[in-house]
Amino acid sequence: MCGIVAYIGPRQAYPVLLKGLKRLEYRGYDSAGIALINDDNQLKVYKRKGKVAELEESLTGIPLAANIGIGHTRWATHGEPSDRNAHPHISQSGKIAMIHNGIIENYAQIKQELLNKGYRFHSDTDTEVLLNFIDDIREQNHCPLEEAVRIALKRVVGAYVIVLLDIENPDTLIAARKGSPLVIGIGKGEHFLASDASPILEYSKEVVYVNDYQVAIIKSDELILKNLGNERQTPFITKLDMDLAAIEKGGYDHFMIKEIFEQPTTVFDCLRGRLDAGLGLITLSGIEQNLETLTQARRIIIVACGTSWHAGLVGEYLIEELCRIPVEVEYASEFRYRNPVVGEGDVILAVSQSGETADTLVAIEKAKENGAFIYGIVNVVGSSIARVSHTGTYTHAGPEIGVASTKAFTAQLTVITLFALRLALAKGTISRERFLSLCNELSVIPDKIAQILDNAAAVEAIAQRYKDARDFLYLGRGNNFPIALEGALKLKEISYIHAEGYPAGEMKHGPIALVDDALPVVFVATKDAVHEKVVSNMQEIKARRGRVIAILTEGDDFTAQLCEAHIAIPETDELLTPLLSVIPMQLLAYYIGVAKDLDVDKPRNLAKSVTVE
Repeated sequence: MCGIVAYIGPRQAYPVLLKGLKRLEYRGYDSAGIALINDDNQLKVYKRKGKVAELEESLTGIPLAANIGIGHTRWATHGEPSDRNAHPHISQSGKIAMIHNGIIENYAQIKQELLNKGYRFHSDTDTEVLLNFIDDIREQNHCPLEEAVRIALKRVVGAYVIVLLDIENPDTLIAARKGSPLVIGIGKGEHFLASDASPILEYSKEVVYVNDYQVAIIKSDELILKNLGNERQTPFITKLDMDLAAIEKGGYDHFMIKEIFEQPTTVFDCLRGRLDAGLGLITLSGIEQNLETLTQARRIIIVACGTSWHAGLVGEYLIEELCRIPVEVEYASEFRYRNPVVGEGDVILAVSQSGETADTLVAIEKAKENGAFIYGIVNVVGSSIARVSHTGTYTHAGPEIGVASTKAFTAQLTVITLFALRLALAKGTISRERFLSLCNELSVIPDKIAQILDNAAAVEAIAQRYKDARDFLYLGRGNNFPIALEGALKLKEISYIHAEGYPAGEMKHGPIALVDDALPVVFVATKDAVHEKVVSNMQEIKARRGRVIAILTEGDDFTAQLCEAHIAIPETDELLTPLLSVIPMQLLAYYIGVAKDLDVDKPRNLAKSVTVE
């Protein structure tokens, strides 16, 4: 949530900032703004509630020549979405402009101190408080801005990325971070700053990921990193391994459908270099280098949020079945607050698409302090969770621009499956024959996903039939119960239709009261050990005139006869079924959202990377 972009160099800053803000729209926001120091050495701020396109339109015809600037898309926390609460903010002295991602938890105390000194505030934000606090420190101590930033941040409680423009130093940007991402792109005599690499990729593939408690002093031809103790630190330059096409729509109508159709490739990329089905080998360096710790784990705790939590639930079935290790799956937002009993011998699987999810990050930091071993499963190289973890595995799904996760979910499932299989082999809890069978079946999952996608038009036709429903119920058993939850979540996110996911066996303990002839009920009814139980549940819904939709296995004509509509998927081992059964769920949500003429890439109120708690 929130997007930060900044530029300093020989180019005109405004077009770079504007394009960067558009690249960051997927993160979720409700207002946008930019600040420039123009060629006349004047600090100019332009901001407004609404979309980046509205900001752009409002600036038509205004002279915007400048070689340094900052830009921001805000997702409201302190203060409603409005022009006055939008970023950037200007200090009371009028000398500094600042953008901020995060939350300053002790802002009220600092604000009162500044009010007592005669400061007045023009917004409801914690950002304006921090900015004036920095400006006050500089005025009181007659020190450089970078020193004032360091002093102020030692008082601050919370998470932040800040970038500041200073009229007294128009050739310098000051930035700092704690708990929120910041990437600096290195060009020839220029630097680009952003919340992630997507705005930078067009200009440079060499980047520096700023660490917590670092302050960056950035000129067009110089980058200096210091810690809060004013000690200089060496920037570590990383080369980006993505290309510009990865963040373009590539002829698709929306990023979401593009990313759904990329899944045969992304799952294959997850497996590539890790799975050799012919030789019966799985190689995950995060496991190989920590084999003793992992095989001797007394339990595994999967910590995640949202869609990643659903991937963790599937992981619970896989790991317990294959490895015979107790598994708990925790919402990170709850885990971090309930004083859990965690210590040595516990392994934490931290699952996050962005690697920046604030609740997950704080949760694993606390678990790590208590002696737990942290294994990160993230998509973004160099992200905060990747750096905090002892080890882990990248999903290599590539950039996911659509806010509602699709390809990142199947990539997480693929990595968790590899993790469970490799660990089971090391522990001796799986026979060689069973291991080889699952490896062979896993190797053809990308082709089977492609087969489902070839039938997407049939799902689109089903979506047209049910787009006007007010509610949906999703039901599944075993490791397809989490897929029911994920299907319901996708529909809520994309179509704004109320939907609930439930274990099919729990249907009679409440949800069956909702069933009438207007309620679509989506079953995951693939052939597995509990298939007959699910079919019985379907008949109970049908008897009450519910509208039955099923995800079923190809060739299952009997189950198909019980349904008002069905989507068939290829047969696979029941442990791997979630990798296939989730695809129709994604397509159904997407096509219903499109049929309702909604913005499926940027659903209302949602943010891609939740970097505040």
